[in-house]
Order: sequence, then C-alpha cells, then structure tokens
Amino acid sequence: MNKVKELILKRFPKYFMGNLLGTLVDTLVLWLFSHLVFKGYVGQCIISPFISFECAVFVNFLVCYHFTWKDRITQKSAGAFFRRYAGYNASCTGGFFIKMGVLLLIQYLTKWDVVICNLLALCISGTFNFLMDEFVIFKKKKEADHGLDNVG
Repeated sequence: MNKVKELILKRFPKYFMGNLLGTLVDTLVLWLFSHLVFKGYVGQCIISPFISFECAVFVNFLVCYHFTWKDRITQKSAGAFFRRYAGYNASCTGGFFIKMGVLLLIQYLTKWDVVICNLLALCISGTFNFLMDEFVIFKKKKEADHGLDNVG
C-alpha cells in the first residue's frame, strides 16, 4: 500500500474519530466551566475556552498516542510521553491560531455565518494538525534509528 493510501485508509479515520471525541470533551468542559464554575466575561469567554481546549488536546493526544500512532511509539516512559505531549500541545496551539486566522479571513471576505467559516477553517487546521502529527510528532523512525530511542 503506498503512503497516500495508508494515510487516507489507515491513519486519517482513526485521527478523525479521536478528534470527534476531543470535540465532545471540549464542548462538555466548556459548558461545565462557563455555566457552573465561572461567571462573567473573563471566566466564561476566556478562561473556560482555554481550559476546555487544553482538556480536548490532552484527550486527542491520548487517542493519538494509544490508538492512531501506537505503532510508532518505541520508547514508553513518562519523560518520553510528556516530551511528545509538549510538542503535540504546541502543534495544536499553532493549529488553533491557523484556524482562527482562516476563520476570520473567510468571514471577512465572504460575510458568511461564523459557523460555516469555522467548519471550513477546521478543515484547513485539521489537515495541518494531521500532517504535523504524521510527519513531526509521531513521525516514523528509520530502522537504524530505533536503537537510539532508548538512549538517554
């Protein structure tokens, strides 16, 4: 199976399902924190979305680590886990800023509803995040490099 088919048929469906779970977590945590914990603009519109985003990132990472790219995890230690998570979190944060930029650009150019713009922006940022996971965060190690994973 060539690389493109492997990405489309094997990895992307798993990635997509994991992100659906992350979206559910994000929505639930946002609702809980914005309605039950924080009152007022700063808590509801800034703190709650930040907390819900980080919870979703963690859930998405767990799915990627244990399901989507589990065959690429060669070193299983707490340090390796959290190093990879730090990179994953940074990548997701970059994807979030891409999403917001694309959303605002589409909305400015088209004057479409923000929900439509968000869905289009999610397609672009989701592709960015998938490619970052595939080629950076969970990149496939060369056969000669497998022994180096256990050093240090």
